[in-house]
Amino acid sequence: MDIPKIFKSFKGLVAAQTNRYNPFRLPQHIISVSDLNLSDEQNEKNKINFLNELGIIESQIAYAKQVHGNAIAYVDRAQYLEGFDALITNKKNIYLLVSIADCTPVLIYDSINNAFAAIHAGWRGTEKQIVSKTLKKMNEQFGTIGKNCFAYIGTCISENSFEVGEDVAMLFDKQFVVKQKHKWYVNLKEANKSQLMQFGLPTNQIEISEHCTVTNNNNYFSYRKENGKTGRLFALIGMKP
Repeated sequence: MDIPKIFKSFKGLVAAQTNRYNPFRLPQHIISVSDLNLSDEQNEKNKINFLNELGIIESQIAYAKQVHGNAIAYVDRAQYLEGFDALITNKKNIYLLVSIADCTPVLIYDSINNAFAAIHAGWRGTEKQIVSKTLKKMNEQFGTIGKNCFAYIGTCISENSFEVGEDVAMLFDKQFVVKQKHKWYVNLKEANKSQLMQFGLPTNQIEISEHCTVTNNNNYFSYRKENGKTGRLFALIGMKP
């Protein structure tokens, strides 16, 4: 699994993103499949092992059915919701989880108010400013301000691999779009970083994964690369009591 370096100095903070391979210090026969596919019921054991590796149990997880929108839910207990692509909390021992397979995971920690966010930012959510709106909601709910926040933009599809139609490209600011020989490419990592910085996060408090789900498909699942027949990755954040 990938452990963000940006959060390492905070005692008790748990944050991670899974990759394709078995990261567990367990005998291989205990894992249901060699790939860490966290997308469906038959691989529920893999999810439980991932959580256990972090010292978490499934009843401590808050997650949602994601719809590629920009709806945000405040949670004060472990639960399953429907229709949300961002979750926020300031409760310890609740771990926020999003799933991805090309979309951008964004994890945020407010170090003063001990508040957290886990965001699933696909191109639709990114265009709809889901990161900005999540930070605004954290400000309203917890008093969050940018200079106190640290953020991780996880592994997702990179600019060089994210070819889109002109109609999608035109939805984004030109600084996040590259046109090459009548093809358009969008940089989701930089678009989401921009939203973090607009809220006031310093650049040195933002970490961006250097990996790509497409070009590094041997290590990560990619919906686009694998034509939809793929697993899902998890990104998670929370604080131990």
